Amino acid sequence: MLDPHLFRNELDFVKTQLERRSFAFDADTYQALEHKRKETQVKTQQLQNERNTRSKAIGQAKAKGEDIQPLLAAIEDLGEQHKAAEAELAEILLEMSALMEGIPNILDESVPDGKSEEQNVEISRWGTLPEFSFEPKDHVDLGEKLGGMNFEWGAKIASARFVVLNGKLARLQRAIIQLMLDTHTDEHGYSETYTPFLANAATLRGTGQLPKFEADLFKVNSDPALYLIPTAEVPVTNIVRDVIVDVKQLPLKYVCHSPCFRSEAGAYGRDVRGMIRQHQFEKVELVQIVSPETSAQAHEELTRHAEIILEKLKLPYRKMLLCAGDTGFSSAKTYDLEVWLPSQNQYREISSCSNFKDFQARRLQARWRNPETGKPELVHTLNGSGLAAGRTLIAVMENYQDEQGRIHIPEALQAYMGGLKIIE
Repeated sequence: MLDPHLFRNELDFVKTQLERRSFAFDADTYQALEHKRKETQVKTQQLQNERNTRSKAIGQAKAKGEDIQPLLAAIEDLGEQHKAAEAELAEILLEMSALMEGIPNILDESVPDGKSEEQNVEISRWGTLPEFSFEPKDHVDLGEKLGGMNFEWGAKIASARFVVLNGKLARLQRAIIQLMLDTHTDEHGYSETYTPFLANAATLRGTGQLPKFEADLFKVNSDPALYLIPTAEVPVTNIVRDVIVDVKQLPLKYVCHSPCFRSEAGAYGRDVRGMIRQHQFEKVELVQIVSPETSAQAHEELTRHAEIILEKLKLPYRKMLLCAGDTGFSSAKTYDLEVWLPSQNQYREISSCSNFKDFQARRLQARWRNPETGKPELVHTLNGSGLAAGRTLIAVMENYQDEQGRIHIPEALQAYMGGLKIIE
């Protein structure tokens, strides 16, 4: 959520910035609500002041032995008016909050203009694209030939767009996850975290999934309502909800492996084939909670940590800076890492690393105490996939395949596979 002071004092700036996202901000509705809020707030305060004054007059009249019944009646009437004004103010604030919750984050000034992913800017590339003397197969054909990837079983057990991994492919995904966790904890200084796979509405609202993206969530029929997490970002970032973090603890760095659940409403085309876009998938998520002056540096660091996994696996990738129109709702700036998939002859997203600045923290009321002022201030939050395990599995299978459909195990994973070098 954006700072309300921006809307009150820099409305033209907000409108200009939101236009970069092609977001149609209804300034007239906001201004009408803000005007109504001011009027009602002044009225509420005036009624309270008058009530306080009359209460003092009652005490004075009583001390003089005067009849206080008219004053009591007036106090009661003021009390009813004050209650009504408070209720009206609460309704206005709720309406304003609903409006504000639907407004995306202000973009960082370094984010390029653009309407869609075609205008994203390539920052760098790493690795050499594999050359095959045969037509490379996609992960679906490879997985079915090896007998370790079964979409029919997934559909039978759940529905379409679920998969059962079996045998050595299941172990390969586990090995990928273990490599990520070991690297991020032992080399990058993250604390491994295990969180619930279900979250309440307040938790999802805190990180920006609700109310805007409810259609993409799986909701559980429970009381209170719970949702399957779409990413570990949600529960991990909420660790600091309603907390004032000691400056000595910053930066907080968490890594969390979890399944993720998304309805993927509106997904279509070739991405629904295989494991590219599933309803359930695995991720290793990186989350950092930092002071505002360090968040830009932390964003570069976090992104680099995800890149290192790709380099350990010797998977070719490129780093993209997302343009204004392709940057997510809550993010101020996002880098995408895209891995090379031979079957598609193109790079595909495998990690998205974002700096939210204080956008999530304002919803979460996640703060730190600034030692220079002694006052609580909003932290900055960041996260990124380090990496999406299923897509990493796909990339390993496709980049390390041979003509017989075997998968050669990257050296970095062989120890996790019990020394196995080839899946056949």
